[in-house]
Amino acid sequence: MKQDIQDHANQKLPLQGAGGAREAILAAVLQNQPELQQLPDIAFLKGDTEGAQEKYITTLTTIGGKVLKVKSFDEIKALIPQHFNADKRVVSTLTELSDIAELNQGEPIDPHTLEDIELSVIRAHFGVAENGSVWVTEDLMGQRVLPFICQHLAVVIDAENIVPTMHEAYQRIGSAKTGFGTFIAGPSKTADIEQSLVVGAHGPRSMTVFLLG
Repeated sequence: MKQDIQDHANQKLPLQGAGGAREAILAAVLQNQPELQQLPDIAFLKGDTEGAQEKYITTLTTIGGKVLKVKSFDEIKALIPQHFNADKRVVSTLTELSDIAELNQGEPIDPHTLEDIELSVIRAHFGVAENGSVWVTEDLMGQRVLPFICQHLAVVIDAENIVPTMHEAYQRIGSAKTGFGTFIAGPSKTADIEQSLVVGAHGPRSMTVFLLG
């Protein structure tokens, strides 16, 4: 393709019209495809599953989050008033918490009605020890905005659902199809302005993970 373009330049040949030029470029690209290569083996990059849970706790705590180990939803119910202002608006997607929180499971609503949420409690598919994140898809969020519009975010994950690194995380996600999914790690924060750390700049001021089981 480079040679074709150079020939045009050297010989001062008129370039084809827009459509013809496009076809010529695509044909040249097609004729110069590299040979297929096997994907590299990255198995050596996988982490240690043995200490994944403790590493997750350390990592999330380091980036400003909090982890509370619990054995049941009853423990979660007891801990919420201790760590959050339960007198303000608490919204959850979990039916197990419907007696202490407003239930939101994705029914169509005006997102502006969620502007005064003090605490959102949702589930996550799994956590990642490498960066302290959780993987959440829209089927677990109720509303897409729910984990981001609240003052405080609490996430419930099963203790055995901690993977060591992002390599295992993407393997676990695989080819699953979802409209929206995101990794969330710690409270919202930024240090763009004057290198001064601001927590809760554009999202929750805190993130707590209830490690269930």
